[in-house]
Order: sequence, then structure tokens, then C-alpha cells
Amino acid sequence: MQPLEAGEPHTIGAYRLLGRLGAGGMGRVYLGRSAGGRTVAVKVVHPHFALDEQFRARFRREVEAARRLGAQWTAPVLDADPDAAVPWVATGYVAGPPLSDAVTRHGPLPEYAVRTLGAGLGEALDAVHAHGLIHRDVKPSNVLLALDGPRLIDFGIARALGATISLTSTGVSVGSPGYMAPEQIRGLDISGAADVFSLGAVLAYAATGTAPFPGDSSAVLLYKVVHEEPELGELEGELRELVAGCLAKDPAARPAPAELARRLAPGGAATLVAPGWLPGPLVREVSRSAVALLDLEPQDAPVQSGPVPFSNASMGSAPPGTFGPPLPPPPSEPPEKHGSGARVAVTMDSGPGSGTRRGRRVSCTVALAVAGALAVVTFGAVTMGDLFGSDSGGGNGHGNDAAQPPASSGPKDPAGTTPPGTPAASAPVSALPKAFAGTWKGPATERGGAPHGTVTAVFTEGRKGEDVVRLSYRFDALGTSVVCKGIGKLVTGTATELRIRERVDPDARGGALCTGGEADLDFTLTSGGTLLYESHEEAAGTPKGTLTRSGD
Repeated sequence: MQPLEAGEPHTIGAYRLLGRLGAGGMGRVYLGRSAGGRTVAVKVVHPHFALDEQFRARFRREVEAARRLGAQWTAPVLDADPDAAVPWVATGYVAGPPLSDAVTRHGPLPEYAVRTLGAGLGEALDAVHAHGLIHRDVKPSNVLLALDGPRLIDFGIARALGATISLTSTGVSVGSPGYMAPEQIRGLDISGAADVFSLGAVLAYAATGTAPFPGDSSAVLLYKVVHEEPELGELEGELRELVAGCLAKDPAARPAPAELARRLAPGGAATLVAPGWLPGPLVREVSRSAVALLDLEPQDAPVQSGPVPFSNASMGSAPPGTFGPPLPPPPSEPPEKHGSGARVAVTMDSGPGSGTRRGRRVSCTVALAVAGALAVVTFGAVTMGDLFGSDSGGGNGHGNDAAQPPASSGPKDPAGTTPPGTPAASAPVSALPKAFAGTWKGPATERGGAPHGTVTAVFTEGRKGEDVVRLSYRFDALGTSVVCKGIGKLVTGTATELRIRERVDPDARGGALCTGGEADLDFTLTSGGTLLYESHEEAAGTPKGTLTRSGD
């Protein structure tokens, strides 16, 4: 958990905030406490969703349905305000790590724990479907492991988002490659059977430590889910049979959630939880987290608290404290035009919003997913991406929303030296150094190792504050290519290092898949004659790479 930063609210609704649990593509998540002492997780959506009245209406209906749910193995929805300047929802806080973190740190769960997990989640989905809801985003980071049983989180918002926000209008949708059902990837109408498919993938991950559809990119994952059989490793016996049944390509061939729960735990999931269902290392971790929670105290509240309004639908400016829209540029920096440019619009792995960013940026992981899906399936209103950000977390009960650490100060020359013939590296420059001029090209990767396409940077003469570079990002997957473009002005620099402020290219025509905002980039010349590139855009996965001179 991170402390609250300047400009963040100290109260939302009736809840005093203790800290920030995480941030991502859909909004921010805070740990809060009610006047009566109950600990809650408060999720605040990004302001641009508040501009969509269809989203608000759907959000209101789905949250009300989720509040009536009352299933034993879910985090209850306690409060919400869909009519607030920035809509929010409060759920019961679950003291336990997400399954994704637990498996990463401690390895696969033993069979007894997997059966308990499947029985609890099966009973939860049975209750969800009985209320006419479909979760749409069952995945390891949305499953929490508490001492008193598993919990499935993120109801209400998932369905509201998936039902109202199109890929081309916002670049955000619901579902996670590798855990989405085939019919969900194809953009077809889905039923509760899609959740069962996702549950089968979750159980396979819990039992083996790897996803049943492995791959190096989202495009590969999506293709495998649609066309290939799952890899179930050493799963054996009835458990393997049940998981394989959940992962059937035909929705009608999958078991109902209640049937799955009954076969895993004939006496009910509670009978398996009662004697203690988690292995020892996880029990100790959860216990320590629960004890630490008792010591947290709210920070002093500011004069104004809670999510504050933003100025207008263009999201061009906002008062201090607003979530999402940035402050306007200082008078010395005239507002820039914005087009459809510098990145692909969907993101799986998002971090805290940048104070200078306008709009969403890209993760190539899902850029490849979009391209692959366009090439191999009927895309339409395909649902993918994370509901609340990345699959990392720190045992706070909401691992998929965990904040990422701050970006580094920039790439460094591994050799620690400057290119031959350059002046002192530390002396500031007022114009682009000649050593940077020309075309540079090379592959980039995101912080998790996923490919980020090919980056091309064309540097031209210019002074500080002027445009000095044009950038393009090319993503290729399964025969489909997407090219997005940006323009960068020189913020500061030396003979060997540049800080560039990039914005989307208003003249580019990247199509509906390209959108973006401002982001800081670092370029560093090395003694070997290459150019290190690093973006500080969290929503793009902070890509970096090594570029070489090109004659193109």
C-alpha cells in the first residue's frame, strides 16, 4: 500500500482513506475505514468514464444488483455513488493476497486447496448467475485468498464497463487474454458459461503454477484459447477431468458452476475451509497482513476532500486533486493539439496516472492482442484488457490494482562512457546535439518482458522547447500491422542524454486503435554508437529498447 499523495482525497463518501492500494486503467483503489471501524476498498473510476452517461446508468444498475448479491465467497458491495462527479464503489476489504501473487511467491497450491478454491468460486458464480450477472473477468488477480476462504472480487463494474464502453470509443474493455472464453474473444454473445471457462483456467493456474494457454504475447494467447487445447501439466484424476470440462470450446459442454462446486466439495466449500485450507506459508503471510492493518491510522484530512469535478468534456484541464485529467501547461508552454496518435488504445498493464498525461497510452501486449484478434477472429466489440490495471500486487487484497514503482531516472550507458568526440556529458544544451540527428530504429520491450513493437525515432534540428523528433511505433501480429505516431519536443538535455516530452501526432491517421496523451521519454547515446530509449509512461508498460542508426 502507498501513502496518499498531494492532491489525492482523504475522504470518499463516508470513508476516511488510509492509503492507496493501487491504480490502473480503470481508476484508483484506496483502503478506507468507515465511521464504525469497518475496513473497505474504495474504487474510483477514471473521470473520462464519468463523461459517458450510458456508463453511469449501467454502473448504477449493476452495482445495485451486486449489492443484492450477498454470496458467501465474494467481497460484498457496501456503498456506491454513481452520480458523484467521479463515480465510486466501496466493497468489503479482504485480508489476503490475490491468487496471482500467492502462486508467484509460494508456488502452486496443493490439491486440497485447489478443490476448496474451485468449490468456493463455483458457489460464488452460481449465486452471481442466479442474479442475472456475468462477471466477465474471472482471473487469478481477481481471486483473493483469505483464511476463511476464497473471494471473487470486482462485480458490477466489470459488467457495466463491458456492456457500455466500446473498444473503438475508449480503448478499454473487459477480459484478460489467456483467461477469456473463446466466444468472448470472438465478440459473440456470452452467458455464464464464459465465467466457467475462466474459472477452469484459474484452477489450472492454481494447481500447476502456469496458465493453461501459455504464450509470449496476447495475440498468441488469444489464438491458443480459440484454436488449441489447454496445457494441463501434471494435473491428474478427477481434478484434471473437471478443469478440462470447464475449458471446453463449446459453452454448452461446460459444467454449471453449481455442478462443479458439488463435485469438488460434496458437503459444500465451507466444509473444506473449516479445518484450514491454506498451506502454512500463506497462513503466516495473511496473518501478518491482518495484524498490520490494525495499526493503520487515517491521515489528516484536507480542507476539500473526495473526488473533485473536472472542468469539461474535453478533459483538457482540471483543478488540483482531480483524478486523471492533468493540469494545463504553464504559460511558457502553449497547449498542444491532440490527435489519434502515439499508442494503441487498449492496455492490460497500467500504472498510476501521470500528472502531465492527457488521455490513455498503450501497452503493446494488448496492441498485439488486438491485431491478432482482428486477424483470426470476428472482432466486433471484443472484450479484453484489465478492469483495474496490472497483475502485480503486494498482498493487499487487490493485487491486480497494485501501483507500480516510480519510473527510473532514465536509461544509462552500460559502459559508463560517452561517445567519442562529444563534449562534456553533464553540460546542459540549448539545442539538439548533432550526434542525435538522423533516424534511429529498434525493438522495444515492456517492463514485464512483453514485446512493444518496433520504435523509429527521427531527430531533426531544434532548440529547447521546440519539436525535435518524430516517433512511430509499429506492431505486427498474425499478418496485421498497426502504426501509431507521436511528436516530441526537447525538454532538457546534455551532449549524451535527452528528455523528450512526447504527444500524439495530430496529422497521423492511426485509426481507432491509436490514441494517447503526453509522456516523458529518455534517450541516451552510448559509447557503442547505439541509442537507448525509455518511456516513463506506466500505462504503456514503461517500454525501453536499444535503437541503432538507420538509412531508411
